[in-house]
Amino acid sequence: MFMITFLCASTIKTDAEKEINNQFGVGVSVQFQKISLSKELRREIFSKTKQRFYMDEVYLWKITKGEKVKGYAILDNVKGKSLPITFLVIFDNDGNVLYSTVIKYREPYGGEIAHPNWNKQFNGYNSYSPFIVGKDIDGISGATISVHSMTRGIHKLSYLIKALKEEL
Repeated sequence: MFMITFLCASTIKTDAEKEINNQFGVGVSVQFQKISLSKELRREIFSKTKQRFYMDEVYLWKITKGEKVKGYAILDNVKGKSLPITFLVIFDNDGNVLYSTVIKYREPYGGEIAHPNWNKQFNGYNSYSPFIVGKDIDGISGATISVHSMTRGIHKLSYLIKALKEEL
């Protein structure tokens, strides 16, 4: 059981790094770190987004080219109907979403949230943006739980990157 879990986590991390490299191309350096989230930070972000963190840690990548920071990527999970949805959000230095994608979708329905066109609507969003499904964010028929979870998850990470940037 431990080996299977390790292999899955390793594959997810590798898939996330492929997405990062696809977005930035050759010549970038990608530094990975696992970030533990304090109870206070988790509570503060929950109060703003009404979504809890799935775990007490997230995966973070700092993307640089030469001496210049090009952006940050965060891998996190949100609850689907019954299984977690693993997703990646790439931010620029100002905390704006450059790219978002689903890395692992485990439910039998609602996988349309992994479609690139649906994810593009978050580009340019940040912690100050409205994240209202049905108004600012398109809903998807048959994927109500996934749409709301993913939308809140990206919103949650937009607050997290703002807080983490002060420490990085």
